[in-house]
Amino acid sequence: MAERAGLRERKKQRTRTAIADAAIAMFLESGFDAVSCADVAARAEVSKPTLFKYFPAKEDLVLHRIADHEGEAAAVVRDRAAGEDPLAALRRHYLAALAARDPITGLNDSPEVQGLHRLIDGTPSLSARLLGFAERRADALADALVEAGAPAGIATRIAAHQIVTALRVLAEENVRQVAGGRSPDELHPEAVAAAECAFDMLRTGICGSVS
Repeated sequence: MAERAGLRERKKQRTRTAIADAAIAMFLESGFDAVSCADVAARAEVSKPTLFKYFPAKEDLVLHRIADHEGEAAAVVRDRAAGEDPLAALRRHYLAALAARDPITGLNDSPEVQGLHRLIDGTPSLSARLLGFAERRADALADALVEAGAPAGIATRIAAHQIVTALRVLAEENVRQVAGGRSPDELHPEAVAAAECAFDMLRTGICGSVS
């Protein structure tokens, strides 16, 4: 029984991946607005209802890779080592992601990743949908911080949004530098320094850093 359930899950994941890969390829070839969900379904050899079962909105076909990271910061806080404070865990995790050239950090120059950044930046509906992702990411992080002992309330929500915004700004700067011709290996030391600066500001407070 468990084996059959595992097989079904693997099959579902393969279908989801096939749909997403077909969509990304078509969007990069022709542009987001020029490709319909019916076009994607045909390329992936699935029905439209099957496509919408995995991706309820057209934008999800592009942004699912980012949305998959929605609960990542919260998970880092929940899974941190005993005695490690949440901000230290988030710093450690982000620096490791930079070292791994994780696309979520922007420090990645693969053609597909760069194409996706250009696609998102050039498509208003995708850029707007990213705002909802950031909101949910911050809310999930705030919940995890409360579980870790932070007081429930506006201060913790503000802190969570500051952290998420800092990570977004760091990634955007990395994307901009790589798009300008810098290699991830060349940029890595600067990206680490920027991340350290950001986390220091989060630790000590913004006012002390800009006064």
